[in-house]
Amino acid sequence: MKAALRAWRIGRVLLRYRLDDLLDDTPAERWLKLMRPFVPRASREVAAMSRGARLRLALQELGPIFVKFGQILSTRRDLVPPDIADELTQLQDRVAPFDGRQARILVEAALGRSITDAYASFDTTPLASASIAQVHAATLHEGREVVVKVLRPGIEKQIAADIALLNNVAAVVERAHPSADKIRPREIVAEIQNTLAAELDLQREAGNASLLRRNWQDSADLYVPEIIWSHTAERAMTMERVRGIPSDDVKALDAAGIDRKALAAKGVRVFYQQVFRDNFFHADAHAGNIWVDATRKSDPRFIALDFGIMGQLSSEDQYYLAENFMAIFNRDYRRIAELHVQAGWMPAHIRIDELEAAARAVCEPYFTRPLSEISLAEVLVKLFRTAQRYELTLQPQLILLQKTLLNIEGVGRQLDPNIDIWAVAKPVLETILRERYSRKRLLGELRKRMPELITRAPDMPRLLHAWLQQQVDGSHRLGMHSADVREIAQVLKAMQRRIVSSILGMGLLIVAVVLYAMDAGGPKVLALPVSTWIAGLGGLWALLAAWPRR
Repeated sequence: MKAALRAWRIGRVLLRYRLDDLLDDTPAERWLKLMRPFVPRASREVAAMSRGARLRLALQELGPIFVKFGQILSTRRDLVPPDIADELTQLQDRVAPFDGRQARILVEAALGRSITDAYASFDTTPLASASIAQVHAATLHEGREVVVKVLRPGIEKQIAADIALLNNVAAVVERAHPSADKIRPREIVAEIQNTLAAELDLQREAGNASLLRRNWQDSADLYVPEIIWSHTAERAMTMERVRGIPSDDVKALDAAGIDRKALAAKGVRVFYQQVFRDNFFHADAHAGNIWVDATRKSDPRFIALDFGIMGQLSSEDQYYLAENFMAIFNRDYRRIAELHVQAGWMPAHIRIDELEAAARAVCEPYFTRPLSEISLAEVLVKLFRTAQRYELTLQPQLILLQKTLLNIEGVGRQLDPNIDIWAVAKPVLETILRERYSRKRLLGELRKRMPELITRAPDMPRLLHAWLQQQVDGSHRLGMHSADVREIAQVLKAMQRRIVSSILGMGLLIVAVVLYAMDAGGPKVLALPVSTWIAGLGGLWALLAAWPRR
C-alpha cells in the first residue's frame, strides 16, 4: 500500500512539472494520462522552463533520496542528455534538519556511551543538514574543537523503500522504453544503490579521509582534517573542525587577499596527483566540499571535506587514461583510437581508422580556440560519447572520474577564468608518468615482490616439469580426418611450442632475478654474476622464440 501511495505521489509530481513526455511510449504513459484530470496544471513559469530545470525541481520536491538520485544521474553523461545533466549538477543536497536532541541520542547509541562522557560540549543546533546525515559542532574534553556527523534516523528504511520503487520503475522502462538499451535503467539504479550504501557507513568514510590525509600529509596544496577514531563508529563520525572559505565564494577570497590564480593552478595539479600519483581521488569535489584556507594568503591551499564518495582506477585503466590524456595533448588521434581498443573499452573488431577519424572530428574544433578556453573534461566527455557509437563500454569509476574532472575544471575557472588547464596539467602528468614508470620505480616494485618470488621460485622447476610431462603424455592428441583438422592441429602445436617457450622464458627470468637478489657468487660481468647473465639471456631467447611470426 505504501509503495502504491508513493508511486501515486511521484506520478502527481511528474505531471505537475510536465515531465510525462519523458515516459512516452511506455506503460506509464497510459496511467499518467488517467491521472491528469486530478493534477493541477503546471504554471506558465514552470511550463516555460527547460526539461532539465523541471526535472530538477521535481526531484527536489520528491525528497532527499531523489535529490541524491539526481546528483548521481548528473554524473552519467554517457546516459543522460547534456542539457539534463548540466541542470542536475545544480541540485543542492540541503534538507530540513532533524531534532538536535534526537541527534544526541543517535550519537550515544553509535558510540556506546553518553554524550557527556564522549564530549565536553555538543551543540544540538546543526551546522549543516543533508539527505543522508547532518553535522553538529562539539568539543572534546581536552578542549579540541570537532564536528560530529550522524546519520538521519530511519534513513536505511527510507532508502530501501525508494530503491525498491526505483527498481520496479527500471524494470518497466527496460521492458517497454524504445531506448532502454541506451538508458540502461537497472544499471543506473544499481549504481545509486552502491553509492548510497557507501555513504551509509561513516566508518568507511572515515577510512577514506584517513588515507587521503596520509597521502597529503604536510602538503602545502591540500589539507585533510584528522579523524578522531576514538569517537567514530558506523553511524557517527567525529572529525577535526576546520574553517575556511568555500572555493566558489570569489568575493570572500578577494577580501581575504587570496591569490586566486595560484589557487586555481593548484587545484588542477592536486586533481592529477590524486588520480595518477596516488590512485585515490575525491570524487565529490564541488565547491561545498572544497574550501580554501584563509590563513595562507601568499601560499593558499585547499581544504577537503566529505569523503563519502572516493574514486580509484585499476592499474590498466590508470595507464590507458594517462596515455589518452597525453595523446589528446599531442593531437595524436591514431594513438587515442588504439588506446581505446587496447584498454578493452571497445571490441577488437572496431576499425582503428574509423575511430581515429571520429576522434579527430571531436578534438580538432577545440584546437581552433585559445588553449585557455579549452576544457579537457569536455573533450574527454565528448570523446567517450562519440565512442559509444562504436560499442564503448565504460566502468563506473571512469564515469566518476569524468564528473570529478568537470567539477575541478569548473572550480578552477571560477577562481581564474583565464586559466590554461592544458598548460598546468600537461607538465604535471608528464612528471608523474616519468616517475611512475621509471627504472627506479620498477626496481622498487620488484624489491617489494621479491619475497613472493623467492618463496615461489623453488616450486617453479617442479611445476614446469609437471606441465611439460602432461604435454609429452599426449593428452592433447587429435585424430586427423581432414585437411582442415590437420591445419588446426598444426596451429595448436605451434601455439603449444610458443606457450612452452614463454613459460621457460619467464621461469629463467625469475631465476635471474632471484640470483641477482641473493647476490650469487662466482665471476661477474658488469657487476652482475655470470649465472644471472646466463639465466637472463636464456629467458630472453626463449621469449623471443615464443614471439608470434607472420
